[in-house]
Amino acid sequence: MADYAIILAGGKGLRMGGDIPKQFLPVGGVPILMRTLRRFREYSPELNIILVLPREQHDYWNMLCRQYAFDVDYAVTEGGPTRFHSIVNGLRLVPDEAQGVVSVHDGVRPFPDIKVIADCYATARETGSAVPVVRVVETVRHLEEAASVGNTDGDELRQRASTTVPRDDYWLVQTPQAFDIQLHKRAYRQPYREAFTDDASVVEALGHSITLVEGNRENIKITTPFDIIVAEAIVGQQPKASDPTIHHQP
Repeated sequence: MADYAIILAGGKGLRMGGDIPKQFLPVGGVPILMRTLRRFREYSPELNIILVLPREQHDYWNMLCRQYAFDVDYAVTEGGPTRFHSIVNGLRLVPDEAQGVVSVHDGVRPFPDIKVIADCYATARETGSAVPVVRVVETVRHLEEAASVGNTDGDELRQRASTTVPRDDYWLVQTPQAFDIQLHKRAYRQPYREAFTDDASVVEALGHSITLVEGNRENIKITTPFDIIVAEAIVGQQPKASDPTIHHQP
């Protein structure tokens, strides 16, 4: 039995407003993607880590690994046109006969708690699936009208009717999402659909129920400049021993 983790790093950094893909931006002096990979290696020295990265970013990533003397062991494959196809590429590196658990995690979520990762693998081993979630802490409103699709700013948003919905009925979904390997492989043999927004939606399409586990609020997805500010604050609150030791070489 062997466990796997597929780390997806396909961002282009458009919402960051710069040319450097967001997964390569430094937080606390360390590129985000390195922090993410290090966290999964900290969870288990035996875990088989697969990095899915766009082909055109491989050279830049390899340069960063040399620059920071990054030594985490992992396999790498290229990304696809969608998240779904990138995961298909990652699964090709998992043997068809493999028995165990595979998780899929966003490369720009560098702060999953080790306990959350462990809970996901343990729960998926027991039930076949595990998806971490956190409570919604703000009031949620549902937009009643769908007359106009696209921009929901300004006048359009003001013209939409809305109602408050019970926030206790909604939870925010995180990664890693973990599944029995054979179930996950079977799910990704389905034809692609736009409704497949995460692994849970793909597995649910087979008729398999999803088990939820409690995530950690620090496990943010870094997609905007504001998220970088939050991430720097999270790093500043971490004990020094938990911060990855990666040496920058000028």
